[in-house]
Parts: sequence; structure tokens; C-alpha cells
Amino acid sequence: MQPPAPTFATNLAAVRERIARAALRAGRRPEEVTLVAISKTFPATAIRSAWGVGVRDFGENRVQEWESKRPEVADLHATWHLVGHLQSNKARRAATLFNCVDSLDSMDLARRLDGALAEQGGATAGNKLRVLLEARLAPEESKTGADPDVLESLARAVLSLPNLELAGLMCIPPFSEDPELARPYFRRLRELRDRLRSALAESAEARELAGHRGILLPVLSMGMSHDFEVAIEEGATEVRIGTALFGLRTGSHGP
Repeated sequence: MQPPAPTFATNLAAVRERIARAALRAGRRPEEVTLVAISKTFPATAIRSAWGVGVRDFGENRVQEWESKRPEVADLHATWHLVGHLQSNKARRAATLFNCVDSLDSMDLARRLDGALAEQGGATAGNKLRVLLEARLAPEESKTGADPDVLESLARAVLSLPNLELAGLMCIPPFSEDPELARPYFRRLRELRDRLRSALAESAEARELAGHRGILLPVLSMGMSHDFEVAIEEGATEVRIGTALFGLRTGSHGP
């Protein structure tokens, strides 16, 4: 007789335990790490089930997929992240569908997001669209993200936009079955964030943002189902977990 298939609650408990152990190894508190459940390709019923056992942050890859699922979970109090590449012609829709855009990689996209919110009447001080700058750390043509050399200029420009809140950086290393091969990329993102924080510290916009949040650029979104423990050891504050929670997807090395 085969054992029963693990439930989402069982998977969640296992992932949270792994998060806690990785955080403790790094001398950090587990509460410092936010779990973003990557619900792409899974139905709204899966999101509702996950919410029912305590998940409050969800990540989707595509605007149109989230548009189709959103009405079924509109009553849930959760934070909705866009973690996939955002095409500029979908920025207007994304600005109002998500609480966070975690893959901002160009000034054109930033202006489109800001403009879309301005047309809606503008964001209040505590209700801006949170954005992360996606850094392109590997020379793979399939990877999106901003080159590290332009992160500072992009960050300064985003800080000047009234409807966006710059919260930190994100990266997606090349996929490998060996999580240790991702460690240099995670470490580099942390170092980039630290240098960027120092470079921006003197700007008025950055000081205001740091005062509002308590710290400038607090978020490092890095690590997926196969390598999130290494990411936490290198400073991740958000990990994007899909397969380890929801199960396997077909035909991709998803989060």
C-alpha cells in the first residue's frame, strides 16, 4: 500500500523548518525571511488552500494568468507579487493588479508603472507600488534584468518617481541541481545591495525612504525551491518557493 501523498500543509511545514534551520545557521532569525509562494500555473483553489494554512505572500509570473485567477481570490487579504518579466505593454495592468513588482529592470518600465498609478489618482505615502530591481548577474541571453553597472542610475531614477517604493534587489541565478553553484550569485547580489545602499545614502529621497521603512533597501529576493537555503545563508530576506510547496510543474525549472 502506497503512503498518502503529502498535503500542502505538510509541504509548508517542511519548507518553514528548512527556512528556520538555514536562518539559524547564518545567525539570523527565521522571522527575517518571507516565504513567497509561487502559484504560477496552479489554480486559484490552490492559492485559497495555501492561504488557509497561513501563506500570505504569493508570486505570479504572467499578468494575464493572474487576471484570470484574481477574481476567485479577491476576498483574501494577501500580498500579490509579480515575479516574472514584465513586458512594457502590460505595465498599466500590472500596476493595479499587483502589490509588488519584483522584476523591474528598466527606466521605461518604471515610468510606465508610475504613470499608470498617477492616472489612477496616485499612490498614498503608505500605499505605493513596491518594486525590486532585478539584477542580471549571469551572461545568459535568456535571463532578464538590469546590468549591475546601471543599477545605481536606475535606483536613483526610481527613487524620484512618486508612486513607486524601491525596496531592494532580486536575482535569478543560472539553474543548477547543485545549490552551491548559486552561492556566488547570491553573495554578489548582497554585495551589490550593500554598495548601492552606501551610494544612495546621501540622497534626500533615499533618506526619506530609509526613515519610512527603518532601513534602506531591506529586501533581497533570491532563492527558489532547489537553492533557497543557500540564499538564506547569503542574506535572502524573501525566498520564492513553488515546486517544494505545490508540487512539480510540467516542462520548466520553476521556483
